Amino acid sequence: MGTLSRRAWMGAGGVGAAVFAAAAGAAQPKPAAEKWKLGMNTSTLRGSLEEKIRATAKAGFDSIELWSGDLGRHEKEGRPLDDLRKLLADLGLAVPNVIGIWSPMPLDEAEKAKRYEQLKPQLAQAAKVGSKHIAAVPAPDRPDLDVLWAARRYRELLALGKEFGITIAIEFLGPLKGVHTLGQAAAIAIEADSPDARIIPDTFHVYRGGSSFAGVRHLAGSLYAVWHVNDVPKEPGQFQLKDSDRVLPGDGILPMPQLLRDLWASGFRGPLSVELFNQELWKKDPFEVARLCMEKMKALIAKSGVGDA
Repeated sequence: MGTLSRRAWMGAGGVGAAVFAAAAGAAQPKPAAEKWKLGMNTSTLRGSLEEKIRATAKAGFDSIELWSGDLGRHEKEGRPLDDLRKLLADLGLAVPNVIGIWSPMPLDEAEKAKRYEQLKPQLAQAAKVGSKHIAAVPAPDRPDLDVLWAARRYRELLALGKEFGITIAIEFLGPLKGVHTLGQAAAIAIEADSPDARIIPDTFHVYRGGSSFAGVRHLAGSLYAVWHVNDVPKEPGQFQLKDSDRVLPGDGILPMPQLLRDLWASGFRGPLSVELFNQELWKKDPFEVARLCMEKMKALIAKSGVGDA
């Protein structure tokens, strides 16, 4: 048998190494893509609270946002919220947020103390269903609402929520005269000087309030409690839009795929919670609406090229 030259020996060794590497690669399962957490806001559906919950779970969502009004009615009907929490757990649904607290920032100190007492039952309800957050709109609304003053009020609200194990998150509304932009809400959270500070942006309100979606690139994903997702039609104009004009994600003019890419880059993985007030959808079976919303979210995520559903 002849002796291999050094070059031939190295070539043979290289082929062997390549074959071994290919075989090893084939044996290794492809790592699963990191997933978005997807949620349903019950405002999107019509039906009883239990029907909304079951429809959301059946459609494959990870979480559901509830409303304080529904929780209050549930208790007034003599049904304990503990049973609702058990249903949610049995169906594998988390509750990232409850909506919500209105006008928690009165100017008058005496009125403030009274308002804080009024908020306690809502905080207790949110805790009973296992929610992590409750949304709070910086109001009563006024055009001269000072962001630094609001940040001090927010710091107090965070302390109040902590008594119940709930993080109060700032939700800004586009049509308001005071806090109506992403930047204002972020400033309140930042200036509150608390690691627990969170905001809840909504694609409708970002656009309706005049914010640029490019601003998302400057914020860390840890600032967000939840993102409410929906889309808007071309008409009516930006500053004439109403909540009822919202359409399904991907069916309007908002830069949704780029928003998802920017959120992913920020470290945010969800929940992306579908929130609509669409009267045509309200006429339909809640499961069919939930299923359609899931289809739209999957298509949007695929188009964005980041994460999985």
